[in-house]
Amino acid sequence: MKIEQSTWRKSKEWITNPPGKLKSAQWVLTFGSREILQEPGHILNIRETYPDALIVGCSTAGEISGARVYDDSLVITAIEFEHTRVKGAQVQLGNGDMDSFKAGEELAKALDHENLAHVLVISEGTHTNGSDLVRGLSKHLPADVAITGGLAGDGANFEETVVFFNSGPQANSIVVVGFYGDKLQIGYGSMGGWDPFGPERLITRSEGNVLFELDDQSALGLYKNYLGDHAKDLPSSALLFPLSIRSDDYPEQLVRTILAVDDEAGSMTFAGDVPQGAYARFMKANFDRLVDGAYGAAKNSFELGGNESPDLAILISCVGRKLVLQQMVEDEVESVREVLGESTTLTGFYSYGEICPSAPNANCDLHNQTMTITTISEK
Repeated sequence: MKIEQSTWRKSKEWITNPPGKLKSAQWVLTFGSREILQEPGHILNIRETYPDALIVGCSTAGEISGARVYDDSLVITAIEFEHTRVKGAQVQLGNGDMDSFKAGEELAKALDHENLAHVLVISEGTHTNGSDLVRGLSKHLPADVAITGGLAGDGANFEETVVFFNSGPQANSIVVVGFYGDKLQIGYGSMGGWDPFGPERLITRSEGNVLFELDDQSALGLYKNYLGDHAKDLPSSALLFPLSIRSDDYPEQLVRTILAVDDEAGSMTFAGDVPQGAYARFMKANFDRLVDGAYGAAKNSFELGGNESPDLAILISCVGRKLVLQQMVEDEVESVREVLGESTTLTGFYSYGEICPSAPNANCDLHNQTMTITTISEK
């Protein structure tokens, strides 16, 4: 397995060697700001540089290259496998009856299932119900195939995200990559680090990923009371105060981040389901625990991947963590580097949602406010 990584910044252009040495790459990951990705020359250059590669990527709320975190950059990671085959598929939300669940079903059916070892999913981030997407994928994939990935970002703007698949960036797009072969070694891990506060409240009215009432009161009204002065900056300020969800289906608790608010309806739309009858609790950041969470995710992925430094690690962390950590954001990436080792190539992005099983052999879930890591090596 060979890897080439290049990073471009508008202010300095190439801050590493430009891409082009690994022309035989079969797979290229590209993460960047929406503005940069929508400049047609960049994707055209990547296509010409890696003519035979499956090229996938998305807009972000920050790009990870090595142990550095950038804004307004383009991070290109090209991979040449020795024993592994990759295949991709893409669907568009909103085409006919193509909702998030149906999109997951169609993507799962588009992949060959024989010798399928792992699935990586990258989805647009503002209109997808990540929980439904995962359910649709899981329904039609082999039970022993894990799914990891995340939702694209758009800084803290929540206006539009783009995902691309070979030709260029598109809105409302969801892409999967299937990995095939018996030499592939995959690890994964996902952890948060947020502290709960206030009482636990019953979700008394919700529809999918839209929350209307907690304890028979307006959920948005309660939320604004807790936020105080931060309420005027919704929905972006909600990244600092996510909700945890607990139910019989989610005994380990899942964290949910708000994507949009509707003052007229008194509702909040989340990246994943907020099921009626479950319990919700407000959460706030704890700096040290966020970094410890990234360390724990790296440790879990390292152990699942065979306790050896992997060749590649894809880090997908939530934009809310980045806003809390601010100038110390690289501390969480450094903690991952500490576990995985200097020989591992790190790439990834800050997202609007993370997709990963909560534990080995557990069902895959949509998470928010976590550091989620996928490690890839060939035996």
